[in-house]
Amino acid sequence: MTDAHKVERWIDRFPLIHALSPAHLQLARGTVQFPVLEAGATAYELDGECANYLMCLEGRTRIFRMSEGGREVLIYKVGPGGTCALTTQCLLSGGTFPAQSIAEERTELAALPVGTFQHLMAESAAFRSFVLDDYTRLMTGLFTLIDEVAFVPLKQRLAQRLLAEADPRGIVAVTHQKLADDIGSVREVVSRILAQWAEAGLVELRRGAVEIVDRGSLASAGRR
Repeated sequence: MTDAHKVERWIDRFPLIHALSPAHLQLARGTVQFPVLEAGATAYELDGECANYLMCLEGRTRIFRMSEGGREVLIYKVGPGGTCALTTQCLLSGGTFPAQSIAEERTELAALPVGTFQHLMAESAAFRSFVLDDYTRLMTGLFTLIDEVAFVPLKQRLAQRLLAEADPRGIVAVTHQKLADDIGSVREVVSRILAQWAEAGLVELRRGAVEIVDRGSLASAGRR
C-alpha cells in the first residue's frame, strides 16, 4: 500500500482530519508515520518515553500493568478508530508511560510525532477538541473499569467479558489465563467457573477458546 493510500485510509478512519485547515492538514500528512505491529509486539514499555500520538487503524492493543507477583492487570484495550489515553496523558504532561502496551493481533497505527502533536494542540481548535474529548471519554472508561473491579462480582465480570469478546458464532478465542488477566483474577479461579458453566451447558470449552452455547443463561448466571 502506498503512503498516499495509507494517508487516505487514516483520514477515513478518523474524520476529524477533514476538519483541519489546509496548512494543518499538510503538516499532519507530511509527518504521520504508519507503524505495523505483529501480534505480541510491544507498542510501548513501562517508563518509556512517549514520542508519538498513536491512532489505531486496524487490529488491537492491550494496555496493562504487571503486579509485583507477576500477575497482569488489564487497564483497557484500543481497537480500530481508537486512541490511547495513556499516550495522550504522557504527551500532555511530558511524563513517561505508567503501563505497557502490546499488540493482541497484527495492528496498524498512525503515529503523529510529538512535535506535530504539540503544534496542532496549540494551533488547531478542531484537533485540540478531538484529543481532549477523546481523552475525557477514555478516562471515564477507566473509572468504569475501576468500579467493575472493585464492586462487580467476579462471575459477572467473566460473563460480561465472554459476551463482549465472542464472535458471531459465539466463539471467544482466548485462553483461561488471558481471561483471568482481563478481569483481574487468576487462571485457577476462572477455569473453575468455566468448568461449572460447561457442566451446566452454558459454554463449551475448547483448546484455546470458549464457545458460548446459551447467551441468555450465561448473562443470568453471571448476575447470580
